[in-house]
Amino acid sequence: MTELEQQVAELLQPSDALVSEMYQIEGDIILLGVGGKMGPSMAKLAKHAADKAGVQKKIIGISRFTDASARAELETDGIETIAADLLNEKHLQSLPDAPNIIYLAGTKFGTTGKEPFTWAMNAYLPGRVAEKYKNSKIVAFSTGNVYPFSSVGTGIPSEDHPVAPIGEYGQSCLGRERIFQHFSQQYNIPTLIYRLNYAIDLKYGVLLELARSVNEGKPIDLSMGLVNVIWQGDANEIAIRALKHCDVPAKILNVTGPETISIKWLAEQFSTIFGKEPVFVNEPQSTSLLSNASEAHRLFGYPRVTLRQMIALTAAWLKEGGKTLNKPTHFQERKGQF
Repeated sequence: MTELEQQVAELLQPSDALVSEMYQIEGDIILLGVGGKMGPSMAKLAKHAADKAGVQKKIIGISRFTDASARAELETDGIETIAADLLNEKHLQSLPDAPNIIYLAGTKFGTTGKEPFTWAMNAYLPGRVAEKYKNSKIVAFSTGNVYPFSSVGTGIPSEDHPVAPIGEYGQSCLGRERIFQHFSQQYNIPTLIYRLNYAIDLKYGVLLELARSVNEGKPIDLSMGLVNVIWQGDANEIAIRALKHCDVPAKILNVTGPETISIKWLAEQFSTIFGKEPVFVNEPQSTSLLSNASEAHRLFGYPRVTLRQMIALTAAWLKEGGKTLNKPTHFQERKGQF
């Protein structure tokens, strides 16, 4: 393990708060849709925290597992895995019960042209899952894309801000929220709607995309002038600890970092590190996709990994040729077409 990999591994360790709360989160935890970008690291974090707390708790990851190596990696870390297509009713009903569900399933990229499937995954499936797990607590992942674009001057949306998603992806995610809210009230399911934007990992994310564009001399679109980001490890911690804050009616929680960051400023930070001038196109618009996560910060504290740390780590990772995922965030998208 390189020095950088060791540094990153240390930043992915469970906090004392998470370890302590593992005593209070009773029973096993199931992660539905564990095979996505955040699922594997979240499952490992939950397992590590439970082990460190010395509590007997199964962490069960459920996914189609089209990548067998990803499944094997989870099992090596002590996570139980089940291969299932959640849209297949027989598969869904055959799944084990657990008192704690983290719902990560959904689709975003490639949704344009596949709108019916998008709605099936993002709005129909939540109802089936809520019926299946009506006796559990549910942390249901959503997105800041349910909000309209906003400006710093007129106020960044907190959880009580009216929703107005742009495009069918955002609309289908609002559908997911409404379905979970409905079943939360119908069956008295303690639920938390987890609105995230944007999680950062060294293998993907807004910072990696900007760093790579600066380093390779690719144009950077400034039309979405501002952004919020949070270290994926911190976002994972909040998701697990959020099991303690599920409620009826469903609680809504914005999750992101405390800063509202200029895309141009971020590019300039990488410009200084790489010694290369960034190439900018378009002018920043007056609004951006932003979230006010002050409630999450009140409940869980500020993220442990700072913005400056994320910038430095991302640049170092890129310089060392670290592995990356080909999963762009499309944070520049202003028409909701993903």
